[in-house]
Amino acid sequence: MINNELLQPVRIGPWQLQTRIVMAPMTRSFANDATGTVGEDVIAYYQRRAEDGIGLIITEGILPTIQGKGTFGVPGLYTSEQVSAWRKVTEAVHEKGGTIIAQLWHVGRLTHPDLTGGRPPLAPSALRAEGLVHRLHKPYAMPKEMTDEDIRMTVHHFKQAANNAIQAGFNGVEIHGAHGYLIDQFASESTNRRTDGYGGHRTQRLRLMREILSAIGEDIGMERVVLRFSELKDDEPSFRWLDPIAEIESYIEMFHEVGLQVIHPSTNHFSQPMWEGLTFHELVRSRWEGYIIGVGNRTPDSAVTAIRSGVIDLAAFGRPLLANNDFVNRLKTGLPLNPYDSAIHLAQLI
Repeated sequence: MINNELLQPVRIGPWQLQTRIVMAPMTRSFANDATGTVGEDVIAYYQRRAEDGIGLIITEGILPTIQGKGTFGVPGLYTSEQVSAWRKVTEAVHEKGGTIIAQLWHVGRLTHPDLTGGRPPLAPSALRAEGLVHRLHKPYAMPKEMTDEDIRMTVHHFKQAANNAIQAGFNGVEIHGAHGYLIDQFASESTNRRTDGYGGHRTQRLRLMREILSAIGEDIGMERVVLRFSELKDDEPSFRWLDPIAEIESYIEMFHEVGLQVIHPSTNHFSQPMWEGLTFHELVRSRWEGYIIGVGNRTPDSAVTAIRSGVIDLAAFGRPLLANNDFVNRLKTGLPLNPYDSAIHLAQLI
């Protein structure tokens, strides 16, 4: 049986969590594609994880607007019908003592009008992404460079979706500011060539993220907001920050400015050094005293080690929770974990 640091209850801001284990956000595409609503299978899927003892459930990415849709079957939080459907999920999770937050996700340029109701993709600059749209298998469309009005409306959409999440019974929200999606497209010099107040220096490229966080925090309270960030880009697998220290310090300075309390640094390899022998999470911890959710392809044992050393406060797991809907119980009883099979991602929700 794994040591109890991972399995012990913990209080993070307003959230009393059953364990330090987090369900990482994973796109499953099981929402109604026409309406963006979730059904009984999604209710059961999340309720099982709460019943098992997952401390914090972060949903799959949820759209704040149809223009942020990057693949089929992605749920939304921009209509009353979607809010009502998600309320059934949160009620089921809360019945089992769980805590659940909604990840708000806008893919920016990584889409096609076939998915967005004919609307062009939005991006900081009119730079087409290379590759094919997930599951649509068409080349990414040329995006529209966002105007000031487009940016204002995007901030509004995120703010409204966060309010809708609270109305639906979620305990908070996570803002997806990583992996080459819209907010990260603004943050990265490889996708942001603007010469106005949203481009240029790092602090200006982070302006959209700052405005979204501030707008949401003012309405629902920053203690209920999580921010996911990373150097990783889904469409640029070889991308790396030229100066990781300067990038991380710029992010953390902005997090302090807006009063953020919980962050979710994302990497594919939790134990891989990023700079001078230190991992991404270790670099972040050396500059950040708030809560950190750790993620990135590691074992429960390595998660315990990271919690004991103070590098992270919560440990997120993705694929192991798809292969084991009784993940927590297996850790408690010492049962071996089922290995992940990629076919699970296309299979029925369990």
